[in-house]
Amino acid sequence: MTEPLWTGPAVALVTLFDADAAVDAKGTAEHAARLVDAGIRAVLVNGSTGEAATLSDAERVELVAAVRAACPGVPVVAGASGDWWQPAAARVTAAIDAGADGVLVAPPRLGGALSGYFAHVVEAAGAVPVLAYHYPGVAGGPVPVEALGELGLAGIKDSSGDPVRLGHELSLDGDLAVYSGASALLGYASWLGATGGIVAAANLVPEQCLAAWERDAAAQHVVLRTERAAKALPGGLKEAMARQYGTSPVRRLG
Repeated sequence: MTEPLWTGPAVALVTLFDADAAVDAKGTAEHAARLVDAGIRAVLVNGSTGEAATLSDAERVELVAAVRAACPGVPVVAGASGDWWQPAAARVTAAIDAGADGVLVAPPRLGGALSGYFAHVVEAAGAVPVLAYHYPGVAGGPVPVEALGELGLAGIKDSSGDPVRLGHELSLDGDLAVYSGASALLGYASWLGATGGIVAAANLVPEQCLAAWERDAAAQHVVLRTERAAKALPGGLKEAMARQYGTSPVRRLG
Protein backbone atom coordinates (compact mmCIF):
# COMPACT_ATOMS: atom_id res chain seq x y z
CA MET A 1 0.00 0.00 0.00
CA THR A 2 1.23 3.49 -0.84
CA GLU A 3 1.95 5.45 2.34
CA PRO A 4 -0.13 8.62 2.71
CA LEU A 5 1.57 11.97 3.22
CA TRP A 6 0.35 11.99 6.82
CA THR A 7 -2.23 10.49 9.14
CA GLY A 8 -4.39 12.29 11.70
CA PRO A 9 -5.45 15.94 11.93
CA ALA A 10 -4.12 18.68 9.67
CA VAL A 11 -5.11 22.34 9.70
CA ALA A 12 -7.01 24.12 6.95
CA LEU A 13 -4.94 27.25 7.47
CA VAL A 14 -6.32 30.77 7.48
CA THR A 15 -4.54 33.40 5.43
CA LEU A 16 -3.71 36.44 7.53
CA PHE A 17 -3.98 39.92 6.03
CA ASP A 18 -2.70 43.23 7.35
CA ALA A 19 -4.84 46.31 7.98
CA ASP A 20 -4.81 47.12 4.25
CA ALA A 21 -5.85 43.56 3.33
CA ALA A 22 -2.39 42.72 1.97
CA VAL A 23 -1.22 39.16 2.49
CA ASP A 24 0.82 38.72 5.67
CA ALA A 25 2.84 35.69 4.63
CA LYS A 26 5.17 35.93 7.61
CA GLY A 27 2.31 36.10 10.11
CA THR A 28 0.48 33.25 8.37
CA ALA A 29 3.59 31.08 8.47
CA GLU A 30 4.18 31.89 12.15
CA HIS A 31 0.62 30.82 12.92
CA ALA A 32 1.15 27.57 11.00
CA ALA A 33 4.31 26.89 12.98
CA ARG A 34 2.44 27.47 16.25
CA LEU A 35 -0.09 24.81 15.27
CA VAL A 36 2.61 22.37 14.22
CA ASP A 37 4.32 22.89 17.57
CA ALA A 38 0.98 21.94 19.17
CA GLY A 39 1.09 18.62 17.30
CA ILE A 40 -0.86 19.25 14.09
CA ARG A 41 0.36 16.75 11.50
CA ALA A 42 0.17 18.75 8.25
CA VAL A 43 -0.78 22.17 6.89
CA LEU A 44 -3.11 23.03 4.03
CA VAL A 45 -2.32 26.44 2.51
CA ASN A 46 -4.53 28.30 0.02
CA GLY A 47 -7.69 26.35 0.76
CA SER A 48 -11.23 27.62 1.28
CA THR A 49 -10.48 28.65 4.87
CA GLY A 50 -7.47 30.52 3.51
CA GLU A 51 -9.73 32.62 1.24
CA ALA A 52 -7.99 31.17 -1.81
CA ALA A 53 -10.55 32.71 -4.16
CA THR A 54 -9.15 36.15 -3.31
CA LEU A 55 -5.47 35.30 -3.76
CA SER A 56 -3.37 36.07 -6.81
CA ASP A 57 -1.10 33.35 -8.12
CA ALA A 58 1.93 35.26 -6.83
CA GLU A 59 0.37 35.46 -3.35
CA ARG A 60 -0.35 31.74 -3.39
CA VAL A 61 3.30 30.99 -4.15
CA GLU A 62 4.50 33.40 -1.46
CA LEU A 63 2.31 31.71 1.15
CA VAL A 64 3.41 28.19 0.25
CA ALA A 65 7.08 29.15 0.40
CA ALA A 66 6.67 30.95 3.73
CA VAL A 67 4.77 28.10 5.38
CA ARG A 68 7.17 25.51 3.97
CA ALA A 69 10.13 27.38 5.49
CA ALA A 70 8.38 27.81 8.85
CA CYS A 71 7.20 24.22 9.18
CA PRO A 72 10.06 21.83 8.44
CA GLY A 73 9.33 18.19 8.95
CA VAL A 74 5.58 18.24 8.26
CA PRO A 75 3.75 17.97 4.93
CA VAL A 76 2.55 21.20 3.35
CA VAL A 77 -0.35 20.81 0.93
CA ALA A 78 -1.38 23.63 -1.38
CA GLY A 79 -4.80 24.37 -2.80
CA ALA A 80 -4.45 24.59 -6.59
CA SER A 81 -7.89 24.54 -8.15
CA GLY A 82 -8.94 26.24 -11.36
CA ASP A 83 -12.00 26.82 -13.51
CA TRP A 84 -10.45 24.62 -16.16
CA TRP A 85 -7.41 22.37 -16.33
CA GLN A 86 -4.81 24.87 -17.55
CA PRO A 87 -4.89 27.31 -14.61
CA ALA A 88 -5.19 24.36 -12.23
CA ALA A 89 -2.13 22.66 -13.74
CA ALA A 90 -0.17 25.92 -13.67
CA ARG A 91 -1.01 26.42 -9.99
CA VAL A 92 -0.02 22.85 -9.23
CA THR A 93 3.38 23.35 -10.85
CA ALA A 94 3.93 26.68 -9.08
CA ALA A 95 2.96 25.25 -5.70
CA ILE A 96 5.33 22.31 -6.07
CA ASP A 97 8.14 24.61 -7.15
CA ALA A 98 7.48 26.66 -3.99
CA GLY A 99 7.86 23.58 -1.79
CA ALA A 100 4.43 21.93 -1.56
CA ASP A 101 4.48 18.22 -0.74
CA GLY A 102 0.99 17.68 -2.11
CA VAL A 103 -1.79 19.58 -3.86
CA LEU A 104 -5.53 19.83 -3.26
CA VAL A 105 -7.63 20.38 -6.38
CA ALA A 106 -11.38 20.85 -6.69
CA PRO A 107 -13.23 20.19 -9.96
CA PRO A 108 -14.31 23.17 -12.07
CA ARG A 109 -17.31 25.01 -10.67
CA LEU A 110 -19.21 24.79 -13.94
CA GLY A 111 -18.64 21.09 -14.48
CA GLY A 112 -17.04 19.23 -17.35
CA ALA A 113 -15.33 15.88 -17.76
CA LEU A 114 -13.39 15.11 -14.60
CA SER A 115 -11.19 12.55 -16.33
CA GLY A 116 -9.54 15.06 -18.66
CA TYR A 117 -9.28 17.76 -16.01
CA PHE A 118 -7.58 15.55 -13.44
CA ALA A 119 -5.41 13.83 -16.06
CA HIS A 120 -3.76 17.19 -16.79
CA VAL A 121 -3.51 18.01 -13.07
CA VAL A 122 -1.93 14.66 -12.20
CA GLU A 123 0.50 15.01 -15.11
CA ALA A 124 1.54 18.47 -13.88
CA ALA A 125 2.05 17.13 -10.36
CA GLY A 126 4.36 14.32 -11.44
CA ALA A 127 5.33 12.29 -8.38
CA VAL A 128 3.62 14.71 -5.98
CA PRO A 129 0.29 13.42 -4.60
CA VAL A 130 -2.94 15.01 -5.81
CA LEU A 131 -5.93 15.12 -3.47
CA ALA A 132 -9.36 15.84 -4.91
CA TYR A 133 -11.46 18.37 -3.01
CA HIS A 134 -15.15 17.62 -2.58
CA TYR A 135 -16.96 20.69 -1.27
CA PRO A 136 -19.54 21.56 -3.94
CA GLY A 137 -21.05 24.99 -3.73
CA VAL A 138 -18.01 26.35 -1.91
CA ALA A 139 -14.97 25.05 -3.77
CA GLY A 140 -15.86 23.90 -7.24
CA GLY A 141 -18.08 21.07 -8.36
CA PRO A 142 -18.72 17.63 -6.90
CA VAL A 143 -16.40 14.63 -7.01
CA PRO A 144 -18.62 11.53 -7.37
CA VAL A 145 -17.45 8.68 -5.16
CA GLU A 146 -17.80 6.29 -8.10
CA ALA A 147 -15.22 8.31 -10.08
CA LEU A 148 -12.50 8.33 -7.46
CA GLY A 149 -10.81 5.13 -8.55
CA GLU A 150 -10.52 6.31 -12.16
CA LEU A 151 -8.84 9.71 -11.79
CA GLY A 152 -5.27 8.83 -10.79
CA LEU A 153 -5.63 10.53 -7.41
CA ALA A 154 -3.75 9.87 -4.19
CA GLY A 155 -6.74 10.78 -2.05
CA ILE A 156 -9.63 13.09 -1.29
CA LYS A 157 -10.57 15.79 1.17
CA ASP A 158 -14.30 15.47 1.72
CA SER A 159 -15.76 18.57 3.38
CA SER A 160 -19.38 17.64 2.77
CA GLY A 161 -19.91 16.54 6.38
CA ASP A 162 -21.91 13.57 5.07
CA PRO A 163 -21.06 10.51 7.18
CA VAL A 164 -22.70 8.14 4.71
CA ARG A 165 -20.56 9.45 1.86
CA LEU A 166 -17.46 9.21 4.06
CA GLY A 167 -18.22 5.57 4.73
CA HIS A 168 -18.71 4.96 1.01
CA GLU A 169 -15.30 6.50 0.25
CA LEU A 170 -13.68 4.31 2.88
CA SER A 171 -15.23 1.19 1.36
CA LEU A 172 -13.43 1.67 -1.96
CA ASP A 173 -10.64 -0.70 -2.91
CA GLY A 174 -7.17 0.69 -3.52
CA ASP A 175 -4.75 3.10 -1.88
CA LEU A 176 -6.98 6.16 -1.73
CA ALA A 177 -6.24 8.36 1.30
CA VAL A 178 -9.48 9.75 2.74
CA TYR A 179 -9.38 12.98 4.75
CA SER A 180 -12.47 14.47 6.36
CA GLY A 181 -12.81 18.23 6.10
CA ALA A 182 -15.57 18.27 8.70
CA SER A 183 -14.43 19.07 12.24
CA ALA A 184 -17.59 17.44 13.58
CA LEU A 185 -16.56 14.07 12.14
CA LEU A 186 -12.98 13.81 13.42
CA GLY A 187 -13.64 11.05 15.94
CA TYR A 188 -16.07 9.28 13.63
CA ALA A 189 -13.62 9.43 10.72
CA SER A 190 -10.88 7.97 12.90
CA TRP A 191 -13.19 5.22 14.13
CA LEU A 192 -14.13 4.27 10.56
CA GLY A 193 -10.48 4.12 9.49
CA ALA A 194 -10.02 7.39 7.60
CA THR A 195 -6.50 8.56 6.92
CA GLY A 196 -6.94 11.89 8.69
CA GLY A 197 -8.72 15.21 8.73
CA ILE A 198 -8.06 18.69 7.36
CA VAL A 199 -10.09 21.06 9.48
CA ALA A 200 -10.50 24.79 10.13
CA ALA A 201 -11.11 24.28 13.86
CA ALA A 202 -7.44 23.33 14.24
CA ASN A 203 -6.61 27.04 13.85
CA LEU A 204 -8.13 27.54 17.32
CA VAL A 205 -8.11 24.23 19.20
CA PRO A 206 -5.32 22.08 17.76
CA GLU A 207 -4.86 19.96 20.87
CA GLN A 208 -8.57 19.18 21.05
CA CYS A 209 -8.61 18.23 17.37
CA LEU A 210 -5.80 15.77 18.04
CA ALA A 211 -7.64 14.35 21.04
CA ALA A 212 -10.91 14.11 19.11
CA TRP A 213 -9.07 12.09 16.47
CA GLU A 214 -8.08 9.72 19.27
CA ARG A 215 -11.84 9.41 19.99
CA ASP A 216 -11.94 11.56 23.09
CA ALA A 217 -15.62 12.50 23.22
CA ALA A 218 -15.10 15.51 25.51
CA ALA A 219 -12.51 16.93 23.08
CA GLN A 220 -14.85 16.32 20.13
CA HIS A 221 -17.53 18.36 21.91
CA VAL A 222 -15.03 21.21 22.41
CA VAL A 223 -14.24 21.11 18.69
CA LEU A 224 -17.95 21.16 17.87
CA ARG A 225 -18.65 24.13 20.14
CA THR A 226 -15.62 26.01 18.83
CA GLU A 227 -16.63 25.58 15.21
CA ARG A 228 -20.27 26.41 15.91
CA ALA A 229 -19.28 29.65 17.67
CA ALA A 230 -16.79 30.58 14.94
CA LYS A 231 -19.38 30.09 12.20
CA ALA A 232 -22.18 31.93 14.00
CA LEU A 233 -21.13 35.26 12.47
CA PRO A 234 -19.23 36.19 9.29
CA GLY A 235 -15.55 36.35 10.11
CA GLY A 236 -16.07 34.53 13.39
CA LEU A 237 -13.04 32.30 12.99
CA LYS A 238 -10.63 35.19 12.50
CA GLU A 239 -12.31 37.19 15.28
CA ALA A 240 -11.82 34.25 17.65
CA MET A 241 -8.20 33.92 16.53
CA ALA A 242 -7.65 37.64 17.16
CA ARG A 243 -8.88 37.21 20.73
CA GLN A 244 -6.83 34.08 21.30
CA TYR A 245 -3.58 34.90 19.50
CA GLY A 246 -3.69 38.64 18.75
CA THR A 247 -3.70 38.00 14.99
CA SER A 248 -5.35 40.22 12.44
CA PRO A 249 -9.12 39.73 11.94
CA VAL A 250 -9.04 41.33 8.47
CA ARG A 251 -10.73 39.33 5.69
CA ARG A 252 -11.03 39.86 1.98
CA LEU A 253 -14.22 37.84 1.69
CA GLY A 254 -17.45 39.24 3.11
